[in-house]
Amino acid sequence: MSAFPDIPTVQYEGPESDNPLAFRWYNPDEMVEGKSMKDHFRFSIVYWHTFRGTGADPFGPGTAVRPWDDGSESVQNAQNRARVAFELFEKLQAPYYAFHDRDVAPEGSSLAETNANFDAVADVLAEEQKRSGVKLLWGTANMFSNPRFMHGAATTCNADVFAYAAAQVKKAMEVTHRLGGENYVFWGGREGYQNLYNTDMKRELDHLAQFFHMAVDYAKQIGFTGQFLIEPKPKEPTKHQYDSDAAACLNFLRAYDLTDHFKLNLETNHATLAGHTMMHEIDYAGHQGALGSIDANTGDMLLGWDTDQFGTDYYLTTQMMYYILKHGGLGSGGVNFDAKVRRESFEPIDLFYAHIGSMDAYAKGLKIAAAIRADNALESFIEKRYSSWDSGIGAKIESGSVGFADLEAYMLEKGEAEANISGRQELLENVVNKYIDRV
Repeated sequence: MSAFPDIPTVQYEGPESDNPLAFRWYNPDEMVEGKSMKDHFRFSIVYWHTFRGTGADPFGPGTAVRPWDDGSESVQNAQNRARVAFELFEKLQAPYYAFHDRDVAPEGSSLAETNANFDAVADVLAEEQKRSGVKLLWGTANMFSNPRFMHGAATTCNADVFAYAAAQVKKAMEVTHRLGGENYVFWGGREGYQNLYNTDMKRELDHLAQFFHMAVDYAKQIGFTGQFLIEPKPKEPTKHQYDSDAAACLNFLRAYDLTDHFKLNLETNHATLAGHTMMHEIDYAGHQGALGSIDANTGDMLLGWDTDQFGTDYYLTTQMMYYILKHGGLGSGGVNFDAKVRRESFEPIDLFYAHIGSMDAYAKGLKIAAAIRADNALESFIEKRYSSWDSGIGAKIESGSVGFADLEAYMLEKGEAEANISGRQELLENVVNKYIDRV
């Protein structure tokens, strides 16, 4: 029986369409830079916000109307929810989905019961994947909600909790592998500290690295060849999280000899909380070969927390897609909608409006970014701006053939540096606006 009987499979109808249940810009088969939109984005729908989010906030209980969900934590309800989820995935033409272990299956009274619950729901997920062709982009373990993780999971002060977390990740990796997951994500929701007075930071970081090495070793044991991803976030729920931004994550990976095994899953709202733009995080990870996947959402500039809103801003999606294209795409990753409808948008149809709007925004951003790249509209200016490094003293510096004494002699002879040229920020912003207007 359909959970969305009045909603057909969403189709591309073009920019002139007034149908709110149709794509205006996302045409899965349209080719952009030699690749279909479907393959550029590898759109993924998250299980947690879409099927476990109730609209609750600190000031009131949930508001979401979800007729298919009886509100219980039974395995049967979880299995039914999984079948409904795949109906939505298919009707949105989303080729992937993603989950936390606790999203799809209820926790039991013991680890053994919890694992059995997970297996029972995984049976249904496997059936639905086979029936629909929808694939698992990535799995992960929720090691932040249960009170046992109040001090962290891999960075906890309690060795038993570390062991429990290891067992939980072991199981989540096994299920991800069984379901053909193409990545496995670590988000350190409580891997950080609230107060350094009670924290041995060095020991916690050492333990976190040890945990990741154990995961790498176990992946080899079970034959899991998917990409490991770390998702940066600077704060919430802890005051300071060790995976605070792309730079901190990459520094950690280098320090603990993990760079060969991990890339980054970047999230827009997390970038904002870290004081960065999303294009900064994408470019930073990309030029170091660590761009793995993105969580597609946005925050509210008037609010200082992780609001997980659907991204519909063409400027944002253009910036993101420009730098994703610059670095060759997302590989085994995808554009994962880690976003939730607002508390006031409580009807099931709102789930469709939200995803359709954001899928269209990313498609529009892709087309704009590709047009800018086709005309070399930004890169030609950058090339000119840095042209002093292409020959003469600049080329010698970059080649490593000169040192301080040589550079002193050069400037003593020359007397003064060449005049600077304008950065032309305002002009370049106008250029981007021109392409947004055109596409």
